[in-house]
Amino acid sequence: MAYPDELLVEGERIVLHTHPHWKMLIAPVLVFLVTVGAAAFLAALVSAQSWAWIAWVALAVVAVALVGRFTVLPFVRWRTTHFVVTTRRVLVREGLISRSGMDIPMTRINTVQFRHTILERMLGCGTLVVESASDEPLEFTDIPAVERVHSLLYQEVADDD
Repeated sequence: MAYPDELLVEGERIVLHTHPHWKMLIAPVLVFLVTVGAAAFLAALVSAQSWAWIAWVALAVVAVALVGRFTVLPFVRWRTTHFVVTTRRVLVREGLISRSGMDIPMTRINTVQFRHTILERMLGCGTLVVESASDEPLEFTDIPAVERVHSLLYQEVADDD
């Protein structure tokens, strides 16, 4: 899903648009697999009972609720979170129904840092820290290819000067 160009100001262009790293979807996928497996096992276990259809309906309701809450919701949250670097600013947008956003003009950025653990290095993600002129440092977690984003953002800040 591309970031809408109509939200940019005249002369501004997108340099980078990304979502959080896919690692945040590992737990939801595991929940999905365990839920479907457990529901299928329990459905097979009660299939010989006279009240099996009631148990199947109850299992389906519980499974759909668990999958919706712990799989679909995190996927929608991941998909509707945008980290965008343009030629003039850094934008973060989150949410589907209730949206929130933050813009940092390039001219206000003083320092750009990154950090990642050994696991994050293996997965290719990390945390980007942006210090602006008057605010506390802002940390953006789970940024894919954080070293590339760091150098790209630093280049944009340097170009802006």
